[in-house]
Amino acid sequence: MKLRIALVGCGRIGQKKHVPALIETQDLFETVAVCDLVEERANRAAEHFEKSGLRRPETMTNYRELLKREDVDVISIATESGKHYQITMEALEAGKHVLVEKPMALSTKHMNEMVELSKQKNLKLGVFFQNRFNPPVQEVRKKLDSGAFGKIFYASVAVRWNRNEDYYKQASWRGTWEMDGGVLMNQSTHAIDLLQWFLGGEIEEIYGHIANTNHPYIEAEDEGFAIVKFKGGKTGLIEATSNVFPRNLEETLAIFGEKGTVVIGGIAVNRILTWRFEGEEGHPFMNLPDPDTVYGDSHKYVYRDFYEAVTNDRKPYISGEDGKKAVEIVLGIYRSFLEGRPVKYPFDFSTEEMKGVKLR
Repeated sequence: MKLRIALVGCGRIGQKKHVPALIETQDLFETVAVCDLVEERANRAAEHFEKSGLRRPETMTNYRELLKREDVDVISIATESGKHYQITMEALEAGKHVLVEKPMALSTKHMNEMVELSKQKNLKLGVFFQNRFNPPVQEVRKKLDSGAFGKIFYASVAVRWNRNEDYYKQASWRGTWEMDGGVLMNQSTHAIDLLQWFLGGEIEEIYGHIANTNHPYIEAEDEGFAIVKFKGGKTGLIEATSNVFPRNLEETLAIFGEKGTVVIGGIAVNRILTWRFEGEEGHPFMNLPDPDTVYGDSHKYVYRDFYEAVTNDRKPYISGEDGKKAVEIVLGIYRSFLEGRPVKYPFDFSTEEMKGVKLR
C-alpha cells in the first residue's frame, strides 16, 4: 500500500533533494500534489515527476487548500524555516502525518507544541536529519551501541563552509532572525544533531559565542562556537563558520573514547578519515566520494523510514522529540551569547528574541 504524499515548498532543497527522493521512493509514496507560493517552482517540480515516467502531481500555491484534501496522508515540508511551525501545526490539525525539514521550528515553545499535538492526534512527526543515515555515521553508531569506544570523553564538530552574498540574495528570508538564523541554525544543525546523538542527547549546560564578521547584509551569525556539557561528564565542542575562502571546505565530526578514536569528514560527514580501535586501523569507508551537494544523498532513507513508521505504527528514526534537540542547542548558544553566561537546561528561547541584537 502506497502512502499519498504532498510536498510543500519547491525551492532549492525541494527541487534538489526532496523531488528526487520521492521519485526514488515511488514504490512507497504516490506524490499527489506539489505546492509553492511561486507557481513556476511548483510546475518545475511537477515536471520532474512527469519526466521520470510518473503521473504528474497536481500543482498548488495555497497549502491550506491542500490540507483539505482527503487523498493526502503525509505532508512533507521544505519551506523557509520560519514557516515550519505554522504549516506543521495546521497539517497535524488536519489529520496529516508530517515530515519537516530541519530546523523543525525556531522556538523551544513551538517545537514542544508540535511534538505534543502529534501525540494528541496520534500522528507521526519526523524531521529531516538525513545525515544520520550516511554510511560512515551508521558505522560509528554501531560502535557506540556495542560499547566499543569504552568511556566517551568528548566529541567535536566543525562546519567550515562558504556562503556568499549571492546565496543570500537568492532568498530574502535567509539570515534573518524571524525566518532563519545564521550559520549555526541553517548550515550546522545537521552536524550538531550528530554530536548530541553520539553523546547521548542529555545536556546540562551550554556556553556559546556568535559573531557576524563578514556578512553585514544579514542579521544573524556567520560564526558560532560553543562548549556543551552533557550528563555523565561528556563534553561537546562546536565550531561553525560560513567564512571559509573561497568555497566549502569540510564538515567534520570527531569522537574520542578510552578505546576508540573516529573522525568523519568530507564535504558533509560522508567519509571516514580516522578509524582506530584495538585491532582496527582503518575502514573501507575511508575512500567514499563526496556527494554532489552538502545536503548529501540520504533524504530517500528518511522517507523510507517514515513510510515504515506510519504503516507499522512505530516511532520514526528521527522523531519530533529527536529533531528538536539540535535546535535547542543552537537556541541555547544564542541565549548564552545574549546573556553573557552559560545556559542551563531546561530553558525557553526563540530566535525572535535576537531581533535588534547587534553582532560584531
